[in-house]
Amino acid sequence: MTAAYPTDFDLHLFHEGNLFQAYDLFGAHLSRIDQNIYTSFCVWAPHAKQVRLVGSFNNWNGEGYSLQKVNNEGIWYIQVQKNLEGELYKYEMLTETGETYLKTDPYAFFAEERPGTASIVYSLEGYKWHDQLWQNNKKQSAIYEKPLCIYEVHLGTWKRKEDGTLYSYRELADQVIPYVKELGFTHVEVMPVTEHPYDRSWGYQGTGYFAATSRYGEPKDFMYFVDQCHVHGLGVILDWVPGHFCKDAHGLHRLDGGYSYEYENSWDRENYIWGTANFDLGKTEVQSFLISNAVFWLDYFHIDGFRVDAVANIIYWPNRDHLEVNPFGLKFLKKLNKAVFQFDPDVLMIAEDSTDWPQVTAPVHMGGLGFNYKWNMGWMNDVLKYMEMHWHQRSDHHHLISFSLMYAYSENFILPFSHDEVVHGKKSLLNKMPGDYWQKFAQLRLLMGFLMAHPGKKLLFMGSELAPFSEWKDLEEIDWHLIEYEMHQKFREYFINLLHLYKRAESLFELDHDPRGFQWIDVHNTKQNVYSFIRRNKEGSPLIVICNFGEYGYENYRIGVPEVSWYEEILNSDKKKYGGSGQINPAPLEAKKGDFHGQPAYVHMTIPPFGVVYIQPKI
Repeated sequence: MTAAYPTDFDLHLFHEGNLFQAYDLFGAHLSRIDQNIYTSFCVWAPHAKQVRLVGSFNNWNGEGYSLQKVNNEGIWYIQVQKNLEGELYKYEMLTETGETYLKTDPYAFFAEERPGTASIVYSLEGYKWHDQLWQNNKKQSAIYEKPLCIYEVHLGTWKRKEDGTLYSYRELADQVIPYVKELGFTHVEVMPVTEHPYDRSWGYQGTGYFAATSRYGEPKDFMYFVDQCHVHGLGVILDWVPGHFCKDAHGLHRLDGGYSYEYENSWDRENYIWGTANFDLGKTEVQSFLISNAVFWLDYFHIDGFRVDAVANIIYWPNRDHLEVNPFGLKFLKKLNKAVFQFDPDVLMIAEDSTDWPQVTAPVHMGGLGFNYKWNMGWMNDVLKYMEMHWHQRSDHHHLISFSLMYAYSENFILPFSHDEVVHGKKSLLNKMPGDYWQKFAQLRLLMGFLMAHPGKKLLFMGSELAPFSEWKDLEEIDWHLIEYEMHQKFREYFINLLHLYKRAESLFELDHDPRGFQWIDVHNTKQNVYSFIRRNKEGSPLIVICNFGEYGYENYRIGVPEVSWYEEILNSDKKKYGGSGQINPAPLEAKKGDFHGQPAYVHMTIPPFGVVYIQPKI
């Protein structure tokens, strides 16, 4: 417990844009002097004429609680000779024009539960972590060569209590972790837990960037959630939104009467699509704020990585008739990634980027943006467009499945079926599939099998394992009742078996980012809508994948294979226990020598309708 008075060096770094642990200075901090505990407050408010501290400890009357202006660049500070832990507070900003703004602390560690908006004095010290083994293993793990399958979860609607109230972070830890482990995922991605006023923004319109939302408990309860994930072998990725912020009156918007955190120019500032304000990423103090925020979640909460939201909104200026590069955004992303990797070389920095900007996942020193992963939005859009077509139309759109391999190794990709694809009238994955009841389930099993076999890491939204007919309703829990129905039960069993197979089969992940890991067998069968390809591991061992996107099954289907051997079926989505018709290959398949599909041997096998089959040489 140390005093947090701003030093000249701190101030220099902050205004330079290089104070990457600004949370140790700004916000509310407890300090011990002799035998007494004091509470200090520090805020950056360059447009304020006066700043006063108000709260539950002074009846919200700032008389006698004026902050001292530390420098001419707008940093204000006060030390209160009281232990104010647990007290509510805000900053009363008096502007040059005589207006008064009552604002929450941009660096507050905790906030009042909605609909309240006050900050709370809170100490993050004292949590005892139990994740040393996880941290050690992470340092020894080459994530690019490991399976990575992410379960995207919105904590408020994963599950609700019977009375409709929310589970706490601790209660969620006890329920989410064993469930996700059973499914077979390697990581949980939590949609933003930064404090936000409106439930249906899902956390993407924040007001408290340093405060884990009080909806589910205290910040130390969220530490427990992360800690327990690590203890049980799950990584935790946090959705993070450094491009824009909420315009609610108590937040960052016009914090001190001026535009401190946002662009001065309204055309650049206003994010008309989302009703938010864009961060001024060229402002050095904003850079210190945002980069410190990323470091903060790594430092205090042991987060394993970030899915950085709306990167396109950072690379390009908003509100333009054509794409116009924002040089401030580009420089910020590079600076962010360099700083984060310097703090933690093993972090996952994942760009949710819908653009074709090159070298997003290349290091900054090689001309890249410095992320180590990027969502493959092109693959997702193409594949879902293809799957939503009636199968009679698919022959004319064969490229929608094959085109992704033209650029699959240009970046380190994650293949996402996220919440964005199953909300706001887009329909659930199951309901995107054409056809009758059986055909929908068969095609969804096929889609999942293709996802797991395609080069790239994986992400799926919560509830995918249940195959819901309804899209995500975002105010209610996911459709747990579906598990009572036979086809949904069978789909869930398939889903679990598929994910666990994915994690065992090195050919499906070791060379995700290396062209040696993929080879087409037959990419030209447009008439039958059948694709076949090989995935290989570092040793070169093949796993053969056959995807039939058509309505007919085939017996004695001939397919080229890379070696003369006996092949065994290790996955067939058409098994009856999965809800299929039972068109499988129960006995080993004998490969015969002879050139076919450009391979030195071939097998005859059964290909089910709307099915995916994995085979490999029998050991």
